[in-house]
Amino acid sequence: MEAILTLAVGLALVAGCVVLLQAPLRRWLAVQLERRRAEPLPADWPARIARVLPAFRRLSGPERDKLLRDTRDLLSTRHWEGAGGLVLTEQMRLAIAAQACLLTLGFEGDPYPSLHTILVYPSTFVPADPYSWTGHAHTRDPEPTLGESWTDGVIVLAWDEAAAGSRDADDGANVVLHEFAHQLDHGDGEMDGVPRMARAGYAAWTAVIGREYASLERAVREGRPDVLDGYGATDRAEFFAVATETFFERPAELERERPALYQALRRYYRQDPARRRRR
Repeated sequence: MEAILTLAVGLALVAGCVVLLQAPLRRWLAVQLERRRAEPLPADWPARIARVLPAFRRLSGPERDKLLRDTRDLLSTRHWEGAGGLVLTEQMRLAIAAQACLLTLGFEGDPYPSLHTILVYPSTFVPADPYSWTGHAHTRDPEPTLGESWTDGVIVLAWDEAAAGSRDADDGANVVLHEFAHQLDHGDGEMDGVPRMARAGYAAWTAVIGREYASLERAVREGRPDVLDGYGATDRAEFFAVATETFFERPAELERERPALYQALRRYYRQDPARRRRR
C-alpha cells in the first residue's frame, strides 16, 4: 500500500509539473518559431515559386512574404515521402507546399494542425490499405485516384496531377487545393463541408452551402453545365473542396454565376481572388 501511495504521489507531482510547464513551453516554442520565421529565406525562392504558382505574381508584397514563410514551415514541420518509386525532389515539395499555402494566406497560426504526412505517387494510385504508421484501416474504391485526404492527418497526391495544377491556374481543377481544402474542412473534427470558423458565421455558412449544394445537385441531375465540377455533388465535403478549387482558379466566373457562394468563400478564406486578378 505504501508503494502504491508513493507511486500515486509521484504521478501527481509529474502531472502537476507538466501543467505548470505547459504555458512556459508554449511561449518558448512560439519564440523559437518567430526566430525561425525571421531568418532570411533562400534568395531564389520567389523565382522558383513564381514558376510553379502563377498566382504568386498577383500577390501583394506582404502576401508574398507570408506565403514564402508559410511554405518553409510546411516543408520543415511535416513528413514528406515519395511512393510508388517516385524520388520526391525539393522542387516537387516546394510546388505542392506553395499551392497549399495559397489557401491559408488569410489565416494566422497553423491551419493544418492535424496534418503530419504528405505522400506523393508518380501518377494515379491505389495506395496500400492500411498504412502501417496510421494504425487505421481505410475502406476505399479499388479504382485509381488522383488524391486523398485522410482524417488521421495524411494527404496522398499524384505528382503528375499536382504539377499540372500548378502549371494551369485557370482550369478550375487543382488536386493540391482540393485535398488540402479537405484538411481545412476537418479542422473542427468533421469532414462535412463546414470548416472551423467563428460561431457567429456558422449559421450563415451552412445556409449558403446548403442552398448551393442543392443547386449543384439539380444541375447534375438535369445535365446542365455549371461553373462547379459535378463531382462537388457527391457530398458536402466534396462540394467544399470543389468550390475551393473554383474560387481560386476561376474566381470571376464563380463570382458571376454563384455570387452568394463566392462571398461565403471570400469571408472564410479572407481573400478576394477575383479582385486580385482585376488589379
